[in-house]
Amino acid sequence: MKTHLAAALGFVVLTAGTLLGAPTAAGAQTAPYPTTPFDVTLGASSVRGTLTWYDRSVGAGGKLQAVGCNRVGFSTYGASGNELGTWSTTLQCNVTYQFNTVLPADVPGGAASVRICLSDEDMAVKCEWYDRP
Repeated sequence: MKTHLAAALGFVVLTAGTLLGAPTAAGAQTAPYPTTPFDVTLGASSVRGTLTWYDRSVGAGGKLQAVGCNRVGFSTYGASGNELGTWSTTLQCNVTYQFNTVLPADVPGGAASVRICLSDEDMAVKCEWYDRP
């Protein structure tokens, strides 16, 4: 009886060790989060970068090329069209301003779209919409 118990225990330990040490299958790896490039231009100023679509937020990284004084604002929206969160730069004048932020979208499935608006000191505004891929 002890021999059978020892053999069974040895088999369990050997099997567990083999499974734990086995490499994962290529298909079992997690896919990277989807990304979307963005570009909004107003006169000589522009904001360009990349949106990264996470489960409950959106990463926004890029640069504002301010000719004169500009501000850029981001808004995330859910599938039903409701605004989920916002973020904006301070007023930037005659500068290249780099940013990297996370926009809130704390609902199941995350944001369905992002609106990016670039404005200038004369109150001109240009907005573009970007949908989740």
